[in-house]
Order: sequence, then C-alpha cells, then structure tokens
Amino acid sequence: MPLPANPAELTLADARDALRARAISSVELTRTFLSAIEGARGLNAFITETPERALAMAEDADARLANGDGRPLEGVPLAIKDLFCTRGVRTTAGSRILDNFVPPYESTVTQNLWNAGAVMLGKTNLDEFAMGSSNETSFYKSAINPWRAKGSNQDLVPGGSSGGSAAAVSAHLCLAATGTDTGGSIRQPAAVTGIVGLKPTYGRCSRWGIVAFASSLDQAGPMTRTVRDAAIMLQQMASVDAKDSTSVDVPVPDYEAGIDAGVKGLRIGIPKEYRIDGAPPEINALWAKGAEWLKAQGAEIVEVSLPHTKYALPAYYIVAPAEASSNLARYDGVRYGHRASNASDIIDLYEKSRAEGFGAEVQRRVLIGTYVLSAGYYDAYYTRAQKIRTLIAQDFARAFEQCDALLTPATPGPAFAIGEKSNDPVSMYLNDVFTVTVNLAGLPGISVPAGLTADGLPLGLQIIGKAFDEATVLRTGHAIEQAAGFTARPAMWWAS
Repeated sequence: MPLPANPAELTLADARDALRARAISSVELTRTFLSAIEGARGLNAFITETPERALAMAEDADARLANGDGRPLEGVPLAIKDLFCTRGVRTTAGSRILDNFVPPYESTVTQNLWNAGAVMLGKTNLDEFAMGSSNETSFYKSAINPWRAKGSNQDLVPGGSSGGSAAAVSAHLCLAATGTDTGGSIRQPAAVTGIVGLKPTYGRCSRWGIVAFASSLDQAGPMTRTVRDAAIMLQQMASVDAKDSTSVDVPVPDYEAGIDAGVKGLRIGIPKEYRIDGAPPEINALWAKGAEWLKAQGAEIVEVSLPHTKYALPAYYIVAPAEASSNLARYDGVRYGHRASNASDIIDLYEKSRAEGFGAEVQRRVLIGTYVLSAGYYDAYYTRAQKIRTLIAQDFARAFEQCDALLTPATPGPAFAIGEKSNDPVSMYLNDVFTVTVNLAGLPGISVPAGLTADGLPLGLQIIGKAFDEATVLRTGHAIEQAAGFTARPAMWWAS
C-alpha cells in the first residue's frame, strides 16, 4: 500500500497494516502526530500532551515490530479522553478540583489499549466531569470544532462531553481516541465533527479507573475516522473486569471481520417518535436518505414505535444528576484534589473546596441530584424516573421483536457557535434528545457521518442495536458509511 505524503492521513486500519509491513515506523508516525498537535493548539483539543511518553512507547513498539512480536495495535498513536485515569499522567476530568491529580493506577480500558501496543499522545479536553453537550463547561476552556460554516470565521463547539477527542480525531491529530458516553457524549460530538463514534452496550467495557459521572449510564467507547477503525478499537477496549462488577462476562467478537457482511436480509426499524417538531428539514431529509441507502442494499425498512421516548430527557436529567450527586461527594478537599486554603473548620473546608473546585454546570447538576434524592422527593422524582427507564427499555425490547437495528438521526442539528446556548441549559440538554434513550436502556449505538448541511457542516446518522450486538450495529454503520461516501474534511484554518 502506498503511503500518503502526510502519514496523518492514514486511517487506523491502514496505519496498523503499514506498521506491520514496516512501511513506516511508530516513531515516525508518532512524531507526525506530535507535530500536528503542536500546530493545532488553537483548537484546545488536549489538556495534557505527553510527547516524551509517546516517543518512548513508540520506540518500544518499533522494537517489538522488528522482532515480529507486534500486538494488535502495536505502534498506533491514540488520544485519551481526560476522564480515564492514566498512571503517572495528570487526570483532571476537565475540572479545577482535579487540576493536579496524578493517579497511581491505570484505568482498565487504557491498560487494555497499552497491552495491545498502542501509543498515548496525550489527554483530551472534555466538559467538566463529562457534564455537558458542547465542551464549554471545561475548566480548561472549550475545545474548538475544526469545522466552520461556509464563509464564516465563527468558532463552533465540537460537541460534548468528548469534545476534545472528537476535535482531535476530526483534525487528524491522532488515529483514534477514547470517549465516554453517558447520554450521548460519544455520538453527539462525533456527529457534529464528521467522525464515527461508538457507544457500546453498558457493561461491554470496564468502567474501572474512569472518573464517574452517572454510574448506571457511563460507558467507554471509541471515536474514529471510519467504522472499521471503531471495530478495531472496540475489540481491544472491551473486556470483563473483576474490578468492575457491572462489566459483563460475554465473548468479545472479531468485530472487524464482520463489518463487511452487509445488511441484506436485515430489518431496520424507523421509530416514529424520533420525528420531532422543529427539527431542521436537513435532518429529516438525511434520515430518509439513510433508510433508502439501506433498502437499496437489501435491508427491509419497518416503522416501529418507542412510545415512552418523550419522557427520556426528563428521566435522564433526574437519574444522571442523582448519581452525579452521589459520585461527586468524594471530592471534599481532604484526600486529593483542590483544597481551599482559608477554611475555618472541616465543614467550611468542604464547602469552600467544592465551591471553588466545581464549575457552574457541575454545581447545578449536584444540586438537582441532591434535591431529587432528598426525603419527600425521592419517590416523586427518582423512583418515578427509574420506572420510566424500565418502560423505555421495554419499548426497545418490543421494537427489536420486529427489527434487527434502528436508524435515527444522531443530533437535532449541526454544531452551533461557542456561547450560543451556554446560558440556556434546557436548550443545551435538548442536544441529547436522540441519544439518551440508548443510555437509559443500556444499548449500543453508533453515529456515522452521512452528509453536510447547506452551510457545509457535518451531520450524522445513528444506528441502535440490541444489547451486546455491536456486530450488527457496526455492519449496518459500515453500510451507511459506504453509501454516504462521506469524504469531506474541515479546512485547516487553525494551521495558518
């Protein structure tokens, strides 16, 4: 395979093959990306860069490849969302309260990637504690979407919470990146930056060592340039883990081997409740086109109903803050993280450390969560939201009696301007309208870039599958990818 003039143009699959063929060294590839990261600091995609560690890992990879001992991802440079604890490397969760936290341990997902031979380029920006849909809640300021609307110099959000990972993959600052998805935080930023984002089934990847937001919803997944790359990444990220009681002991298939199976004979459901008032015509048009693409490849298109969809956002914004309130109680200024310097007693230390350490959105969600868990409101809000969650899962179960996967939009619109919605939390929360149901039901979903708006901004389509059936999600996503032929790239304005 001839190499491109710029190795950063390689997909992960092509880079892996080129490394194995010794057509390029890991050190050469890693230096290419480190240079790209240095030249793209205006995108603010990374919180912490790790060039020395990256080159050391690359040298080790080259030695293994030379000895014929290459592992599945040997020498492949990746970016890691700064929610994954990395031993000896600062892990901030995008928050002031963890600004100087250096974990003495490694998350299971990242350890799996290092065991597979991958190289770490650095830690990517994110909404604080993964709470946000635009990356604007980060203590380290927002990452910036590499895309701009035609004829505009206005900076756009890269989506959230995995906005830094999305920007890094879209701008070709890495071959792939990790993300986490609690209500759409992989799929939504992937859609608005023109990349692929896969949220696996809850329990497919270990949550151990990932800074917790909402424990019953959080799930790690890959963010890549192609569906094939997502399949390769997921196979290495996924594992059962004795340290995470919610990880599930099920076989991890060879996802890459199955993505070319096509969709002939599959039944693809179109949930009628996802046709929402006020959605841009471009979204509905792309959705219809996606159904036509799959039908043309031999799939049967069927309409299904998910009647409790309209309750998903309210239920999510009760369950997620409630769990966040509990998880974030550990940040008290005593054991690690930011500590207020002028506290008069232990209660004052707690209050001041948390007030100084947490941003406005995190404080908002902690307060909401504490409220819905409080005496007198627990049954009225939290218990009722959990019942709605059960009904949503039952809706999906009934729908999957009629079909093998679902096709929906990924987002209600393209990327918006930085600052446009930051003072309107409800409008911001609506960005997750098509994605939160998947988290509430614990199902796998993928966002695949499928078209552009009239302004030249990317839009994605979402495939939702049955629990632990990522294989069907990936092969259907691959079919959409091939039909869409999405090759658009952001203009490299940041490098000028």
